[in-house]
Amino acid sequence: MAEPAPRPAFYAAARGGWRDWWTLLHPPYTLWHLSYVVVGASLAPRVNATRLVAAVLGFFLAVGVAAHALDELHGRPLRTAIPGAALVAAVVVGLAGSVALGVVGVLVVGPGLIPFIVAGPVLVVAYNAELFGGVVHTQAGFAAAWGTFPLLTGYVAQTDRLAVAPLLAGAGAFALSWAQRSLSTPARRIRRSVAEVQGTMRMADGSLRSLDEQALLGPLEDALRATSWGLVALAAALAVARLT
Repeated sequence: MAEPAPRPAFYAAARGGWRDWWTLLHPPYTLWHLSYVVVGASLAPRVNATRLVAAVLGFFLAVGVAAHALDELHGRPLRTAIPGAALVAAVVVGLAGSVALGVVGVLVVGPGLIPFIVAGPVLVVAYNAELFGGVVHTQAGFAAAWGTFPLLTGYVAQTDRLAVAPLLAGAGAFALSWAQRSLSTPARRIRRSVAEVQGTMRMADGSLRSLDEQALLGPLEDALRATSWGLVALAAALAVARLT
């Protein structure tokens, strides 16, 4: 009996039905990037719970749904069986819902949100469809679009302006997202493109240790898991502290 194909990601469920949609959402990574929205909002002098929920929902629709559906349309990296029409609908609904929430936000918060509403859909499409010669689909583009941008948006959705504190935190989010892509890129390559790994490591004491897929993949994915849940816990703690 043939061995089952390796999962395309450590969080991927078995193929078929609702499980494909779970895999499409990239749950650990989506929560990771939504955490930046919460961190940004928590830096505001006053935190409005309704604005925070709306900002998180807007980014979930844009990043969790639309961006990931567009990415799956571009080469089927997750190998889901979701029909192309359903993926296109997810892109349209996700982006439209996010923009609609942003428009309401402008009416409630102020015009400071307008640049973020314009930039958000552009970043989603340019990054995931690799437009403009792939200039956005880079290490720096990922760190800025999925790290710094949501954090700054979370702050502006509360205050209608920027300040030094969120800019410093945005630099931190940029660095963390840079690290995320540095770990996830080789992890994806091993899972999706490598057929076999063979080799050994000669230790300083002369002993040999085998080098296999798990030896390469394990540390990368352990770091991704730990960091994703660590950021979620940190963001939750900040939200609880500011809202209670």
